Amino acid sequence: MRPAPTILHLDMDAFFAAAEQAAKPSLRGKPVVVGGIGPRGVVSTASYEARVFGIRSAMPTAQARRLCPNAAYLTPRFTLYRQVSEAVMELLHALSPLVEPLSLDEAFVDLEAGGVPPETAAVRGVGEQLRRDIRSATGLTGSVGLAGAKLLAKIASEAAKPDGLVVIEPGTERELLGPMTVRTLPGVGPATAETLRRAGIHTVAETAEAGEAELVRLLGKAHGAGLYAMALGRDDRPVVAERDAKSISVEDTFEVDLTDRTRVRSEVLRLADRCVQRLRAAGRSGRTVVIKVRNYDFSTLTRSETLRGPTDDPAVIREAAARLLEMVDTTGGVRLLGVGVSGLADFTQEDLFAQVATEREAEETAKAAAAAAAEPAGGAEPHEAEEERPRRWHPGLDVVHEEFGAGWVQGSGVGRVTVRFETPWSAPGRVRTFAVEDPALRPGEPLPLVRGGPADGQSSEPAILPKFLSPEPGEDTGSEVGEEISSR
Repeated sequence: MRPAPTILHLDMDAFFAAAEQAAKPSLRGKPVVVGGIGPRGVVSTASYEARVFGIRSAMPTAQARRLCPNAAYLTPRFTLYRQVSEAVMELLHALSPLVEPLSLDEAFVDLEAGGVPPETAAVRGVGEQLRRDIRSATGLTGSVGLAGAKLLAKIASEAAKPDGLVVIEPGTERELLGPMTVRTLPGVGPATAETLRRAGIHTVAETAEAGEAELVRLLGKAHGAGLYAMALGRDDRPVVAERDAKSISVEDTFEVDLTDRTRVRSEVLRLADRCVQRLRAAGRSGRTVVIKVRNYDFSTLTRSETLRGPTDDPAVIREAAARLLEMVDTTGGVRLLGVGVSGLADFTQEDLFAQVATEREAEETAKAAAAAAAEPAGGAEPHEAEEERPRRWHPGLDVVHEEFGAGWVQGSGVGRVTVRFETPWSAPGRVRTFAVEDPALRPGEPLPLVRGGPADGQSSEPAILPKFLSPEPGEDTGSEVGEEISSR
């Protein structure tokens, strides 16, 4: 525990939903829900306007729609979120060399390592300036907690939400923590909380009063002793600049259970390719390939295979994933599939699998090239154009129209797609409807939230996002925000 509140915790406010509101002027000040939009989708993030209706993260999207049918339900756009996250993390690294990212929208910062004087006034000033810089750079807001320990800094940022700053002075920890539920403490999940409840322990104060010996008896030596220290406000965990990933994986949940074995195999191969893309983006290779299968009855199993050495070869990982799938019975229906790689390394080691797979891939490529050469000229063009077009125009995704410019999908169904044409720095835009196969409409890329951003190139405009706009009374901006033909 430090004698000064020099550990900062930043948590962006309703990050995904707020980024969508900043990117889409017509959604500002209105309920927005980001997450899965299908029958089995779950809420990833809800804006504060949506939370008024009782919508929360991890809630089934179907339930959220019943609570607030007029909210905008959008598919996540991780390309945009990563762009914003990188801008925020750059601001944090300007404060200190010790920045510990926890996710795209959350991080710890050791201000002492950045040379900030260990005084409350100094660290508060840094926190307030950081909040101003984040809003200027991204148009979004973040909440800041400052304390002498990571546990307390995180609790402080939660208390500061939304768009606030809270400092916990050293020496006030037990008074602050005492009334809080025991679930506030890290490592206390539903099972641990139930064990403590049966022992009559509900709050942090009651946890501390129970004593270390009783907690060790209930939870085991390591967990019990650690929980007792946390209940007293003791947390000596340092801010760690590098958090080394132990594995890289991807997974998909399907709207309808997959029963066709060929389809299941093709999805596993597709996921293997996505996993390799992430692996290579991280500059890593891996030795163990893992598949995850969740059945129709929610039972989940994993199978793994360890290769002779680490690899990032897509053919090797695809073949390993396919072999693992042969060990799994999927006839009852598959709800979720995942492919991952663990045993990560910073290099690739040649092995027999890679050599065989490379030769096979080269042979298949040669066959495909020969087949393409045999086709009439221009025969492949319609297929290629079809492949570029998404299978579905999901709500929230970026599009570009040859005549009307950049916009986003508001909804689609019955052969038509509704698009709202606006940019992050424009007024709320108008809505137009097209046939889903309209050749003038194509997928787009997220625009920067500020003029002059990396994807914009128009640096002559102000680099600050305009104040959130709402349509003036009587202004014609098209159909209502929550309206969509169909998101299925």
